[in-house]
Amino acid sequence: MDLPAIRALVQADLTNVDQLINECLHSEIALIPKLGHHIIDSGGKRLRPLLVLLSAQAFAYQGQAHCTLAAIIELIHTATLLHDDVVDTSDLRRGKSTANAIWGNSASILVGDFLYSRAFQMMVQIDNSAIMKVLAQATNTIAEGEILQLLNCKNANTTEAEYMNVIRAKTGTLFATATQMGPLLCHSSPALVNAMLQYGIHLGIAFQLVDDALDYSTASATLGKNQGDDLAEGKPTLPLLYALAHGTPAQQELIKNALQNANRDQLDLILAAIESTGAIAYTYQLAAQHTAQAIQYLNEVPDSPYRQALIALAQFAVNRSY
Repeated sequence: MDLPAIRALVQADLTNVDQLINECLHSEIALIPKLGHHIIDSGGKRLRPLLVLLSAQAFAYQGQAHCTLAAIIELIHTATLLHDDVVDTSDLRRGKSTANAIWGNSASILVGDFLYSRAFQMMVQIDNSAIMKVLAQATNTIAEGEILQLLNCKNANTTEAEYMNVIRAKTGTLFATATQMGPLLCHSSPALVNAMLQYGIHLGIAFQLVDDALDYSTASATLGKNQGDDLAEGKPTLPLLYALAHGTPAQQELIKNALQNANRDQLDLILAAIESTGAIAYTYQLAAQHTAQAIQYLNEVPDSPYRQALIALAQFAVNRSY
């Protein structure tokens, strides 16, 4: 089952979510919908809202709250992207100029704040304390992950464990929040809520590992951002850390200097070091392990086309090229 087939299972719900997001972006201040639509309509995969919808259908949820929750998750995700691009001084995302490159850092931060606050306004409509608790905790954990990443920036001594803590908090948390929505909406057992939480955490980690591998192994035109952006931002991601640990002394010195100075001028040599040490293969291997763990947790979920779609989505996360 490919991504279009997965989307087709919940296409009506996805249409409702898009409509909700458009309504959420409405404001008398013209900059808000203009900037908001720039990033939301820029061709993202919409995986997080898709996970909410599939999770709800997998537990046979009857109602419309899942569409509202999917929109909330996408608004939170979009807010983090706007803030990320400012922190990272990025100028390209999904093949388009970033919002901060067009409208400036201040506008991006403030519209990101607007999207966060809009998401919390919508949470109140759900009127489910368990769901509100999960969403509130998620936003806090994501912020902690961003700060951890900032502390690791340009640090060549970052460990693999420290890197994993960052991606678990930054990416795994929001995936897990999305996947928990189905059992929480249906008041399922704590065991089922935990199974979907673990599925989401491991899926999110696998997804981010592949993202970080693609930054050093895929052309900019396919990737939608500049190759080596992570290095230019001083981010010690796993491919770089692995090459730093297993490269020759000359390669180690090259990578260490580039990371500490956030400089990709010698990107070709660094890519060669990453290739020769097997860093990309190692990153994909770890991603595959987390994908397998994610799928294993779905054994707790009753079989249905939606459960099969969740399995296929986990396989897509690790096998994609963009």
